[in-house]
Amino acid sequence: MQILKEIWDFTQYQLLGMKWLDTLIGKILSSLGVDTSTRIGGSIEFFVYDVIKIIILLCLLIFFISYIQSFFPPERSKKILGRFQGLGANSVAALLGTVTPFCSCSSIPLFIGFTSAGLPVGVTFSFLISSPMVDLGSLFLLMSIFGAKVAVVYVILGLIIAVIGGTVIEKLRMGKYVESFIMIAGNVDIEAPELTRKDRLVYSRDQMLSTFKKVFPYILIGVGIGAIIHNWIPGEWINSVLGSKNPFGVVLATLVGIPMYADIFGVIPIAEALLSKGADLGTVLSFMMAVTTLSIPSMVMLRKAVKPELLALFIAICTMGIIFVGYFFNAIQGFII
Repeated sequence: MQILKEIWDFTQYQLLGMKWLDTLIGKILSSLGVDTSTRIGGSIEFFVYDVIKIIILLCLLIFFISYIQSFFPPERSKKILGRFQGLGANSVAALLGTVTPFCSCSSIPLFIGFTSAGLPVGVTFSFLISSPMVDLGSLFLLMSIFGAKVAVVYVILGLIIAVIGGTVIEKLRMGKYVESFIMIAGNVDIEAPELTRKDRLVYSRDQMLSTFKKVFPYILIGVGIGAIIHNWIPGEWINSVLGSKNPFGVVLATLVGIPMYADIFGVIPIAEALLSKGADLGTVLSFMMAVTTLSIPSMVMLRKAVKPELLALFIAICTMGIIFVGYFFNAIQGFII
């Protein structure tokens, strides 16, 4: 058991958390005359370490997940979903959402394609909720920052929200609130060509480069904000607003996160800094989920596909789910960290 614990700790802190990189950067900065114990030096160390760490994780994760995703093109995903009905279909849709793009703006075109292909609206919404909220990238990134227990519980709760949300939308017969041009678009089944291993590797590389170019500015912004929070904002301020002293911290974090636009790679450094300054775990996770799931740009895109009634219900379901997750994690924080 001790050997297994040592292996796990090495994986957690050195491979995923890259503590070796933090030590290395600290030594390099010190050799260059930068005092990392000062606010400015600490900010530089935080910024350099987090940018390099997130870029490494981003490239590795996107390449790996894109390779998996190459086995699930839209045509095959639609056929898989078509084999299931009811709660089973919602569950499979939520699981398929974990191997799709990293933000809701990228997921919405797939949602539109699935809906126009005739899949039940509730099923496609289960996919739409889970895709940005609980993708495989978020699982590994959360493990690198918060640990395996937090990451696993987060993903399970996210999938539950996706399944319940899609089921509620289906039971309320909200399909009539999908824009008519999508429902009558029709669908042509084109058999996807079988990809070779080389094709999958090329696809994964292209996806990695494309995603990197899109999210790199958000990484810089997110890490910059995280460095400021980590080294310049007093912990008492964070604790008073987002800590246990404020029972409405989860609601506040959710409402603050909704207008923002970023993917999990840009939000992680902010969340890491907030947690280190005394913010409650659930409050930080609610902020992350709101940013990645309910950003204004993605809601504008979704409004093109659905009518206001369905859009409002989707936002309400996600918001209530995110707030529940926040308070749940705050309640169990002492047991899983």
